[in-house]
Parts: sequence; structure tokens; C-alpha cells
Amino acid sequence: MKDNMYSPNATEAWSTLESLATSMGNCTIQDFFNSETNRASRMTLKVDELLLDYSKNLVSNEVFQQLLALAEQSNLKAHRSAMFAGEVINTTEDRAVLHAALRAEPEDTTSPESGIRNQLVKAQLEQVRLVSEKIRDGQWLGSTGKIITDVINIGIGGSDLGPKLACNALTEFSNPDINLHFISNVDGAEILSTLAKLNPETTLVALASKTFTTQETLLNAKTVINWFEKNLGLVQAQTSSHFIGLTANKPNALAYGIPESQILEFSEWVGGRYSLWSSIGLSIAISIGFDKFVQMLAGARAMDLHFQTAPLGNNMPVIMALLGIWYSNFKGAQSSAVIPYCERLLLLPSYLQQLDMESNGKATTLHGKSTDYDTGPIIWGQTGTNGQHAFFQLLHQGTRLVPIDFIASVKDGLSNEEHHRVLLGNMLGQSAALMTGQPAPYGEQHRYYPGNKPSNTLFMDRLSPKNFGALIALYEHKVFVQGSIWNINCFDQWGVELGKKMANRLLDADLDRSTLDPSSQSLFEHIDKVK
Repeated sequence: MKDNMYSPNATEAWSTLESLATSMGNCTIQDFFNSETNRASRMTLKVDELLLDYSKNLVSNEVFQQLLALAEQSNLKAHRSAMFAGEVINTTEDRAVLHAALRAEPEDTTSPESGIRNQLVKAQLEQVRLVSEKIRDGQWLGSTGKIITDVINIGIGGSDLGPKLACNALTEFSNPDINLHFISNVDGAEILSTLAKLNPETTLVALASKTFTTQETLLNAKTVINWFEKNLGLVQAQTSSHFIGLTANKPNALAYGIPESQILEFSEWVGGRYSLWSSIGLSIAISIGFDKFVQMLAGARAMDLHFQTAPLGNNMPVIMALLGIWYSNFKGAQSSAVIPYCERLLLLPSYLQQLDMESNGKATTLHGKSTDYDTGPIIWGQTGTNGQHAFFQLLHQGTRLVPIDFIASVKDGLSNEEHHRVLLGNMLGQSAALMTGQPAPYGEQHRYYPGNKPSNTLFMDRLSPKNFGALIALYEHKVFVQGSIWNINCFDQWGVELGKKMANRLLDADLDRSTLDPSSQSLFEHIDKVK
């Protein structure tokens, strides 16, 4: 690393940015457009089929240059090189972070270790190809000899959100003969209502768990096993052709009863929220076909290469990250909205919540010190135009500063010209109105729109597997850049452990409730009464 005692708010650029944030006064985004004749073109960047227009941000050229200086004065470049080289950068878990290796090609390798790793990934993906094609071709049969028509992916967190998002986003390319179902919540109503609609003879279950110890996943799996046993008379249904295991812990999957030939592995260095590129993506390959799954990987790889090679000032993930830091650390924004104008991207805000908030929701630096500056913002959002009739009132006239990412595809093979023209017109209209605002007519202050609300616009040429892959990789790297500048570990998630520990304690049959806090005691009493 460049400086093992680095802290972002001790840099010269940070101090300058604080001064600029104060001195900007009443400057508006519109003022910047008025004084910079080429602002729109200068602040637009295209990477393959993704275009980013970041001109509608409350950022002067001077601010932007200081943000770039902050990136230069940080450990970003060294941290980026360390990640792609396979060095241990997840220090609290002593792990390398190599999700980019899941989409790398042999020519990307720089060492014998990376070459071996690439061969391993290719072998794992070959198993995804063989299994997915066998299912899609009707050659994978259930225990009664019938072909598979329904696949249930049981996982949680990264083992659910990524595959589910991808299958929904790329439904244009899906196989109409196979239905995908995603079960994550331990709420029994979800799994039981799903099973009630299915035929066990034609149902396949993919158990997706990195460790094969995840409580929610194994409880849902137990319910499905009981369903198969009740309806098909199977004993230890998990040993049948109705089950596949997706895991980094093959011994645990074998001990659970999954046949060795039905276990698809991925490596320990694959983080859960980055695992859709691995064997966890089996459901994606089943849905859209392995060739298109590979196209998705290729789109992510293209973004990886751009992130590694483009100068910081022309680097899409870096630019998006720096803009987010400007609002979070210098303009007081506490949240950021992601608003896709595409119903198939409905789950994107939820996916990015995990990616961003699990990665950068930290208050401890890489050196074990408490931060004295803000880190990850709250990520939220919904699709447009639905959001316009829900929360856009606050965006337009509320008191909170909420930077927005608007996302859409220019062409849509599932829509028609009229619908898509109206959809894109709404998105562009909202971003323009948020920026320009509108003065209030005399005596009607309630019709005042202050404007000066910042946003990015991200266009894909179309929502293809390749462009979807590039979009997800873009946000992966954006989050990494911010974590590097904030000097935190993006790749652990210790914050989820205490809640798990407490839940397990409360589920203990021998629990002495008198040891609990008064509120928990009272709530247990209420549960007992209602039962």
C-alpha cells in the first residue's frame, strides 16, 4: 500500500474540497452549464455500449479536479493492483478478493498463480455449461423419469439476489419451457405457497450456499425434502436427481447427502455478493442459456479492463464513486437513489443495497481505527415511472439532498416505440426538472421547485446479457473505489453476525427468558398469548 497510515481526511485534496463545498454558496448546476459551453459533452463518457452523462451534478470543474486529486492521494491505485493481483486485501478474513477472476480470460493472467486460477474457473464453468444444457435440453430427469420444468433456487443474500436479478433482467432471452423460482426468506409462507403450485416429479432444487451451513437455506431445503418425501415417497430426497448443490464447501454438501456428481463448486475467494458470476449463476445459465451467460461474463470483463486501464478522469467507476463521495462527505447527503426506467430491473436497487451497504457500511478503517468521517450511504430506489407516483414528491420539493442514478436502455426488444418513447421521455423529463426547478407563481409558494437536484444518467444501448454484465461490474468497482478512498474493508460483513448470534440464542429451547432485556421478555409473552 502507498501509505499504511493513510486517512482520506488528512489529505490536501480533502481539505480543499471542504473549502470548496463551503465557498460554492448558491451556485447551481444550471450556472455551471451557463458558464461551460461544452459541459454536456465534456461530462459524458461512453464505454462500449454504456453511456454515462454526469453533467447534471452539483460539481464545478474545480471540484471535479480536486476529487480526482483525492483519488490520486489515496491508496486506490495500489489497492486496485493488489485486488487484481490476488493479494489478500480482505484482511479481517485473510482472503484474496477475486470475483473479477470469474470472468477473466487466459490473456488477462499475469502470473502462474493467476493462470492456474483461470483454469480452475474454466473447469467450474464447464460444469455449469454441462448441467444447464442438460436441463435445458430435457435430458435431466426427475426420479420418475419426467423432464424438469421448474427449478427452485434456494439461497439467501448473494446466493439469491444476483441470480434472481439477472433472470428477471434478461427475461427477453429466457427459456419459455423452464420456470425459475427463487426462495430466500425463512418465512414459511414463501416456500409453501411456491411448492403448492409445482409438480414434484418435474421440479429440480438448486441449493445455493457457500458454506452449506446457512440457517435459512437449510430450513427451506428441509421443507422441500419433506415435500418430495410426502409426494413421491422418496427417502432422503436430497440424494436424488431432484437436488443440485452450489457451494464452496464440497465436504459439507456431501455430508448433507448431495451426490458428488450433482455438486457444482466455486472457490472460497468468491464473496457471496459477488457470486452470480460463479456456479451460483447456474439458474441464470438455465434461464438464458450458457452462451448468453458467457456474454454476461464478457461484459463484466470489459468493464474490469476499463477500470484497470482508463485514466482516473475518464474511468466510469471512478467518476461515479467520486461523485458519491462528494455528496456523502462534503454536501451532507445521507442516501442515494437508484431509479431504473425498466421494469425488468425492478430488483436492481435491492441488489445494489446489498452490494453497497454490506460492503461500505463500516466505521472501522483498515488499520483498526474508528472513522471520523462518513462512509457508505443508504441505497434505495424503485423503477420509474412508478417511483414518480410514490417518492418523487420528496425528491422535487423535500428538504433532503438525494443524488440519483437514472438507468435505462435506449432500445427495448420487448416494448414498442410508443411505450418506450414515453418511458424515456419521463426519465429525461424528471432529471431535467430536478435540475432546473421552477419558480413559484405569485402567492403560490407550494408550487415552488427549488431545482439544483443532482443526478447521473446511465444509458445502455439495450438490456443485453453483455451490457447487464458491464452494468453490474460498474457498480462493483464503484463501491470498491469508495471503500478504498474511505480506507475500509469492502469485503467482510461482520455486522450481520451479532443478529445471527442473538437469533440462535433466542431459538434455544433451554433459553432462560429472565436473562433477556425487558422488551424481549414482554414480546415473548405476547407471542405466547396469541398462540
